[in-house]
Amino acid sequence: MKILFATTEAVPFCKTGGLGDVCGSLPIELAKIGHQPAIVLPAFRQALNSGRPIEPTGVRFEIPIGRKTVAGTLLRSTLPGDKVPVYLVHQPQYYDRAELYRENGNDYKDNCERFVFFCRAALEAVKLLNLGSELVHCHDWTSGLIPAYLKTELCGIPPYDSLASLLTVHNIAYQGNFWHWDMELTGLDWKYFNWRQMEFYGNLSFLKTGLAFADTISTVSPRYAQEIQQPPLSCGLDGILQYRRDDLFGIINGVDYNQWNPEIDPHLGGSKYSVKNFADGKRACKAALQKEIGLPQVADVPLVAMIGRLADQKGFDLVAQLIQQWAPTSIVQWIILGTGEPIYHQLFSDIAQKYPDKVAVRLGFSNDLAHRIEAGADIFLMPSRYEPCGLNQLYSLKYGTVPVVHATGGLADTITNLTEETLAAGTANGFSFSTYNTTALTDALDRACKAFANRPIWDQLIRTGMGQDWSWNHSAREYDRLYKRTLARATHAAC
Repeated sequence: MKILFATTEAVPFCKTGGLGDVCGSLPIELAKIGHQPAIVLPAFRQALNSGRPIEPTGVRFEIPIGRKTVAGTLLRSTLPGDKVPVYLVHQPQYYDRAELYRENGNDYKDNCERFVFFCRAALEAVKLLNLGSELVHCHDWTSGLIPAYLKTELCGIPPYDSLASLLTVHNIAYQGNFWHWDMELTGLDWKYFNWRQMEFYGNLSFLKTGLAFADTISTVSPRYAQEIQQPPLSCGLDGILQYRRDDLFGIINGVDYNQWNPEIDPHLGGSKYSVKNFADGKRACKAALQKEIGLPQVADVPLVAMIGRLADQKGFDLVAQLIQQWAPTSIVQWIILGTGEPIYHQLFSDIAQKYPDKVAVRLGFSNDLAHRIEAGADIFLMPSRYEPCGLNQLYSLKYGTVPVVHATGGLADTITNLTEETLAAGTANGFSFSTYNTTALTDALDRACKAFANRPIWDQLIRTGMGQDWSWNHSAREYDRLYKRTLARATHAAC
């Protein structure tokens, strides 16, 4: 099947979060099982500076944006391995900027115009490059208008008359909502600006548009597909999601084990390890990490790690309370890596300064250090308020670092809480808590620390986690089934 990924992020071209990992890995796995994927994304400055070879195609086009016409060109590259083509929509006025969507904490004011152009350009690429695409896989709000164009002004027009659409929602909180008069920029008839299709509380919503017009919809975990049908995690879109519930599916994101695997990880130096020798390997990685971050090198003290955006959504409001309660008396060590809200920068910096033998904080992001944390930590903490899928808990399982998570979204789908029953069944791979508060988090982390002191139980948790397969190969085959279902549904869908 010829599949076109319409996305604004794909590693190694550009990334702000998990979307980039998905669109940089899933197409490669789809190619391995016989599909012919291609990617179209904006030629952001970050993409042009990615180091990948990029060349012009010679294809030029013009897009109507409201009452004006804007020209662009198409560039060509490939994902690493050279089997998946990548087409970049080149329009410097829109995309040659310091960041992808926002700068200095504020969205770009012309984001509606920028991504109307991208959606239309992606569809132009199908025709001008003779891609022969059978399905366009849209990702998040930035490509949400594509299904609408296919079902309206392009309906019945070759080569779009046989082009099906799937929209994947990576995080429903990001919706692409704009002033209602921006409807003029889309070129679509105002009759579609209604409560069932494009209108959302008086505004134009790119994400709602995609949800209304796509042949099928997916999210990045089965649990999240259920959660977003009800407040508060629906973020106001529960009505349309309940209406489309028969077309809504959840597929867990995968892990690229070529990048995240302690057996071959170059960031670990000579301390690589596998499930067969994890005890010695993790002991060496822990000592090296403690030395690197300035914590005492002790083996029998649990080292708890967090990596991510320092924000309430990631549970740092709970952690801020917990760590201040534990730091004065607990023997637990902490390492926090990430950036985010200034209040947390200051708070955790102050805590680290006050308890330098227990808390290490690194404000910023280092891929190298992230790998060494996954290998050297004993416990990985992910108390997210909500988490569509999550990847760090999957990395942690592979590295033998036991996750402690809030049972939401993909965290609930991937982490099995340790109980007598799950331990006996050999399915326990971590700890979870259901109620989002500091008391429940404290209880879960306390249970993890007690299990850490029981070596047979702890080793069983590690072996179970390291032995599980969360690779893209499994997820790609689930997408293969969904693509086939999407084509079947699209065949009978009326424009």
